[in-house]
Amino acid sequence: MSDTSLSSGLGQTHSGAEESLRTYAIVVYVLFMLAAPSIFSSMLIGVALAYVKRGDARGTVFESHFGNAIEVFWVTLVIGIVALALWPLFLLGALVHAALFVWVIYRTVKGLVRAVEWRPYD
Repeated sequence: MSDTSLSSGLGQTHSGAEESLRTYAIVVYVLFMLAAPSIFSSMLIGVALAYVKRGDARGTVFESHFGNAIEVFWVTLVIGIVALALWPLFLLGALVHAALFVWVIYRTVKGLVRAVEWRPYD
């Protein structure tokens, strides 16, 4: 991969490798936003991509984005499974799933905006 310089429009110059990582982070967030309509298959692809690119992103702004995506995936999986068991209990599972959905959208949109702006997730 070439290491050409690119400008983010904020007076900062970024390498081609950083631009590539930014693109991958944006793709991961878009895949996460498509999770519900795709029956979560796109989230699986997104987290796999995040795991693959996490090593390449060490020491860059985008390391936190891939870490965020991995964390969101695992929290969603665990809480989602627990919520399934709570559905018969006065539809408590529905409330948990709704709250989880809002949390995933929040973390995904926040990450997407920060990735577009060349900012770390944190």
